[in-house]
Order: sequence, then structure tokens, then C-alpha cells
Amino acid sequence: MSNVLRPYLAAVRSTLTAALTLENFSSQVNILLIVLSILLMSFKVVERHNKPEVEAGGSKEVLLNPLIISRNENERVLIEPSVNSIRLSIKIKQADEIERILCHKFTRFMMQRAESFIVLRRKPVPGYDISFLITNTHSETMLKHKIVDFIIQFMEEVDKEISEMKLSLNARARTVAESYLTAFNT
Repeated sequence: MSNVLRPYLAAVRSTLTAALTLENFSSQVNILLIVLSILLMSFKVVERHNKPEVEAGGSKEVLLNPLIISRNENERVLIEPSVNSIRLSIKIKQADEIERILCHKFTRFMMQRAESFIVLRRKPVPGYDISFLITNTHSETMLKHKIVDFIIQFMEEVDKEISEMKLSLNARARTVAESYLTAFNT
């Protein structure tokens, strides 16, 4: 890890570790729906499903304050905690148009394989490049510090991958341009 990224990643690590205090929480049922079903003598059984509250957004009292950790205006992390889930969205550094295209292609490639990464969402939050959803079942079945390590390692590696892809692309473009221009020199 470079010394420049160290404080930023340390802040993300400590905030994510603190936010990973998730518990099992069945989604709240609207009390009006229950009263109406009793009044109408409907015998439907309303189940209380355990849905990620940060995704469902059913009630505001189970959502905690969202946190933004920003390194600069182009690189930031949004952590949206709730009682039973956390949505973590990452805006990846993109200095120029080539990095924007490479970042879009890379994140799209990753999101198409979201089932392999378990905590990765298929669609990012608007304004961010990639999002993760960590539920209470993830924190119960996996080690919490390993989940945090995975997120931090992903943040470290994605910058390296995009930089390497950009260098490779520039080298290939240089080779193509040289071979194209040698046809005009002869």
C-alpha cells in the first residue's frame, strides 16, 4: 500500500469495522396493512421477511446516517449502514477519458460476475462506480475482519489494475502507431 493511500484506506477500514455490527432484523410490516386485513376479515398471513433494510428502505428508523469518506472530489466511499445490512459504494479515481472507459469496462466485468463475489451488487449506486452489499448473514457466516480486508484489498488493487491497463493500452497504441507510420516512411 502506498503511503499516499494509507490514511484514506485506514479511515475506510476503521469506519467499516465499526459499521459491521449487524444483527438479524425482520422487516417491519406496515401497521395500517395489518389493521386493514383484520377489518376486512382477510385471512392472509403476512410474513416478516429479513430483507436488507438499506436496500428496501421501508422505514427510516432502522437506517443509520450515511457516511462519506473522501480522498478528493473524484475518489470517495459512501457507507450506508442499517440495522441488518451495509451498502458500500466506491467512486474510483479517474483522471482522464481513458481511465473512465477502463474503469467502466472493469467494473462492468466485475458486476457481471457478482454471484462469484457474494457481497458485490450488480448495479452501483448512482454517482459511484461499484457497490457492495453486506448483510447480517454475510457477517454471521464469514469473518468480519476478512470482509473488511477484502474490501480494502479491492480498493488497493483496482487502482493498480486500471493503471496497468492504461500502460498496456498506451504501449499497444504506440506500437500500432509506429507500424502504421513506417508504411508512410518507405
